[in-house]
Amino acid sequence: MRIESYQFGKMVIDGIQYTHDVIIQKNGVPGDWWRERSHHLTLADIPCLQNEKPDVLIVGTGKFGLMKIHKDVSDYCTKNGIEMIQKDTSRAVEIFNEMQYSGKHIIAAFHLTC
Repeated sequence: MRIESYQFGKMVIDGIQYTHDVIIQKNGVPGDWWRERSHHLTLADIPCLQNEKPDVLIVGTGKFGLMKIHKDVSDYCTKNGIEMIQKDTSRAVEIFNEMQYSGKHIIAAFHLTC
């Protein structure tokens, strides 16, 4: 799976355009992904993190990095040996694409706007 492009409010993954926030799981991109609170990410927002037990969680915090990641997410990652990478979405996309062939199981959650 490769992210072909990202710009404010739009991401193209393997030829499919998304205009809402996106989570990439082991089996691809599920339907619309919404969080309980739009500019916050909690553990409840990413149940696949607990189900899939990835090696890495990449979080794109928005074009300007304004999405906040709650402590429950970082605590869960630390407790379970999951590397968490938190960057603005442009940089998170670059990291995701670079890591695709690392052999690591990656979950990525991207906020596409602010």
